[in-house]
Formats: sequence, C-alpha cells, structure tokens
Amino acid sequence: MRQTQDARFRRERAQYRLRFCCESCVHFDPERERCGNGYPTDEHRRARYREAVPGAGWAALVFCKDYELA
Repeated sequence: MRQTQDARFRRERAQYRLRFCCESCVHFDPERERCGNGYPTDEHRRARYREAVPGAGWAALVFCKDYELA
C-alpha cells in the first residue's frame, strides 16, 4: 500500500508514532538485513525515509502487506 506523505500525514505520523519500516517488523531479520518471509525490503527500510527530502519528488510511504509489529 502506498500512502501520500503530505503535511497532515507527517503530523499524524509523529503524533501517533506510526511505525512502518522493516526494522520494526517481527518478520525482519536484522542480522541478515532481510525479510524473514522473503519479501524485498528496499522500499520499506528506515534509511530510505531518513534520506528522503519531502517536496523533492519523494511523496509516498510504502507499507508492506505482511507487516506485523514486534
């Protein structure tokens, strides 16, 4: 699922402490830096969002369909 990263969403993400990256998922294997279910992680990793600059062509968060909080 893709979610637009607009100002309202950024506020709500901070307010509710939304977690959506692989590193917060129970299926993520931190030693191997990969998904335990074999899904690709490139679009879901924390570093992708830290490096992103809102308003510079980057607009959507990508949620994994099998994400489960640890």
